[in-house]
Amino acid sequence: MATNMPEVNAEFGAAPKIDFPEGPAPAGLKSVELVEGDGPMVRAGDTVTVNYHGVVWGQSDPFDSSFDRHQPASFGIGVGQVIQGWDRTVPGHNVGSRLMVSIPPEYGYGRAGVPQAGIGGDDTLVFVIDIISKR
Repeated sequence: MATNMPEVNAEFGAAPKIDFPEGPAPAGLKSVELVEGDGPMVRAGDTVTVNYHGVVWGQSDPFDSSFDRHQPASFGIGVGQVIQGWDRTVPGHNVGSRLMVSIPPEYGYGRAGVPQAGIGGDDTLVFVIDIISKR
């Protein structure tokens, strides 16, 4: 596992619980495959359906969670429809995979952050992503 990454329950489909280690977030964009799916591989340009849970590094409450809404999200991946951290880490993984991604500001929402969501310009984001399907 990447150095200084959080611990996450690994069961695909289960609401994520994230436990952060002591210290700062790791530098750069980091991705850990917690569960390797056995479905088809996601490629840039695919439309994926995912469940996700996003928190600011070190916080317990999500700024966004499709798990909490009980409603997966679908979007194009690798084509600029989502933040760069997703576009750079989701392709190459199989449907049925659970990923944990640590995304620094330059691959997230940049220096502006998203104040209305509680995301500052210096915040590292952590997402747990379950890849449900692709087309």
